[in-house]
Amino acid sequence: MQQTGVLPVQALRAMVRDGVIRAEPPVEDAQIQPASLDLRLGARAWRVRASFLAGKGRRVADRLAALEMHQMDLTHGAVLEKGCVYVVPLMESLALPLGIQAVANAKSSTGRLDLLTRVITDDGTEFDRVAEGYTGPLYAEICPRSFSVLVRPGMRLNQIRFRKGQSVLTDAELLALHESDRLVPGEPVISEGLGFSVDLRPESGALVGYRAKPHTGVIDLDRIGAYDPRDFWEELHSSDGQLILDPGAFYILVSREAVHIPPDYAAEMAPYLAMVGEFRVHYAGFFDPGFGHAAAGGAGARGVLEVRCHEAPFVLEHGQIVGRLVYERMSERPETLYGAGIASNYQGQGLKLAKHFKAL
Repeated sequence: MQQTGVLPVQALRAMVRDGVIRAEPPVEDAQIQPASLDLRLGARAWRVRASFLAGKGRRVADRLAALEMHQMDLTHGAVLEKGCVYVVPLMESLALPLGIQAVANAKSSTGRLDLLTRVITDDGTEFDRVAEGYTGPLYAEICPRSFSVLVRPGMRLNQIRFRKGQSVLTDAELLALHESDRLVPGEPVISEGLGFSVDLRPESGALVGYRAKPHTGVIDLDRIGAYDPRDFWEELHSSDGQLILDPGAFYILVSREAVHIPPDYAAEMAPYLAMVGEFRVHYAGFFDPGFGHAAAGGAGARGVLEVRCHEAPFVLEHGQIVGRLVYERMSERPETLYGAGIASNYQGQGLKLAKHFKAL
């Protein structure tokens, strides 16, 4: 009998085999992560006038017909321009049974490029949420916010997680897990999740982050380690543990804490209270079982923070709480863990740009 919790890699393989997860062409092994499935772009994109949700009783295809500006064939590559909104049908579709729901999120590299990428569905009333029993197609809504990007069919910009029931740890359970498995160094800040703060006093040097430049070239998402960061990012230094955020600017920063996700758990990054400041941590983030786990090559790994400032300049200070990790139980331990032989890009990371940029 399957337990309540996030479904692991072996359950995802069974869902593919049983036709719960459907795809054309078929799902590839490389798409299946320890606790999530990477979703692939299809061959056509619609540029639309505005972001939208289908709404109850309505199909995405019908809304596209009303909102489209033009269609684009992605077969030989096409540029999605900064500031525009696109909808791309995904190669995967679902036939979920009752009792199984899904939540989607941008992949780490997508978030680090400030690519707002969300899943929408027929009858959908929320982004990135798929109700139990849903049968139908999946679509990616994509809005490049800092850089224009070149995309092709099969690219994987977002990922989806499946869960049976609710298995989020209470604060008391999270504290007990910290005491047994040491989730962060030192004393944890626990309030509806595990709080994490920003690091603006690095152990060596004064580099604390990066700010996206406003006018840059196009990034081909298939090119790994190909771009000079200096063409796209401005380095940020701090000597006093403070950083003034500019309205509308996008920043890559890093958490002060090295976090740990034990093998029987998964986590999701969530924003902190809106009342703490004029900024938001753009949460790309699923954290797979084994992230920062010593046996999987982690020994703690920093969380990279994708930060956007809102209406007014805001002084961010070293150690300020900026987000929280919400931990969930896995329904069973995954057969593979993050970083353990599956070429995970960010195991053991510190401050790090997306994989498309060269190391300086």
